[in-house]
Amino acid sequence: MEIISKYFPDLSEEQHRQFAALYDLYTDWNAKINVISRKDIENLYEHHVLHSLGIARIIRFRSGSNVMDLGTGGGFPGIPLAILFPETKFHLVDSIGKKVRVATEVANSIGLKNVTFRHARAEEEKQKFDFVVSRAVMPLSDLIKIIKKNISVKQQNSIPNGLICLKGGELENEAMPFKNKTVMYNLNEEFDEEFFKTKKVVYVAI
Repeated sequence: MEIISKYFPDLSEEQHRQFAALYDLYTDWNAKINVISRKDIENLYEHHVLHSLGIARIIRFRSGSNVMDLGTGGGFPGIPLAILFPETKFHLVDSIGKKVRVATEVANSIGLKNVTFRHARAEEEKQKFDFVVSRAVMPLSDLIKIIKKNISVKQQNSIPNGLICLKGGELENEAMPFKNKTVMYNLNEEFDEEFFKTKKVVYVAI
């Protein structure tokens, strides 16, 4: 938990309490339904929570924004972002029901009021959002194809609506088709830990 306070020193008491509760909740749920690699659970705050919050280093969502977390798994990046931005609505979608259940239970346990959940494939989600966020495993072009229909035309943030995803490794070729609309941020410029050496936040205006 110290690692979160180190980079986000202005948390309210409530946010502090919510972040602090995540470790026991995920450890408990992970023993029943595997949403985080068993070896990785002790790195929850660095590899999952702080990684999710990397998105907050490039945008502070305005109050009233609407954000979809696609392929949320156990609730990343959606739940950490929902704690950090209590005035923003987050809609967490995953095609695997038991993962959605874990995310729902965790959110309920910490009293998150600004999240909704849906067990569905991305293609089935028809609502409109300012941004889609994702810890993306699929290539950017596939992701953009799926979520284009979900991006609202109404603008209310400091950057145009679009996709913001967490990715690692070499992304130049993947981003090539969208190069005029893409900005990449290296998380090693934001966070000192070795884990973030190759991690990026990729933003594509849509």
